[in-house]
Amino acid sequence: MPNLARAILVIVAVFVVAVGITLVVRKRTARVESLGPAPSSADLRIKDVDLEEVTNGVRWRLRAEQALMYDQEGRTNLRNLTVRVFQKDRSWMILGDEGDLDQKTKNVEVRKNVVITSSDGLRMDTSVIHWDADAQRLWTDEPVTLSRDGSVIQGTAFDMTTDDENATVAGRVRATFMRSR
Repeated sequence: MPNLARAILVIVAVFVVAVGITLVVRKRTARVESLGPAPSSADLRIKDVDLEEVTNGVRWRLRAEQALMYDQEGRTNLRNLTVRVFQKDRSWMILGDEGDLDQKTKNVEVRKNVVITSSDGLRMDTSVIHWDADAQRLWTDEPVTLSRDGSVIQGTAFDMTTDDENATVAGRVRATFMRSR
């Protein structure tokens, strides 16, 4: 689990910092298209977001159908997002139907059908995942499933911090391990 914790943490940290910086920098130069009648009070609407950056030697790419920026709230809402993170020895993909980035704290919440997969076969499923940038903490209080090579761990919460590189599946935990052949 320490490698999983470190990898997930690196992905989320890179994602939070890069999305925040990129959206703010590109705010004035982004292609903005009218979406018809305004469905919300967003200060800026960006359609078909496609950002690629390299942060701390890690390349990542964010795609979202739409980004809605709310300056007064200091929040950016992303819809139908996909984040791909490319590390030296593996890659990660984070999928979610929607998410929010707090522009001030750089905290992130990804919601609805959240799936995190790695190129080495690890998969995490939940309905919401949070990243607390100050505490360097990735967590959810919703049911979570971790799986790899037929082994499955299910719990009612997940918590990971980078200080100790430990990941905890909490609540009612059920684990099924498949024997390697």
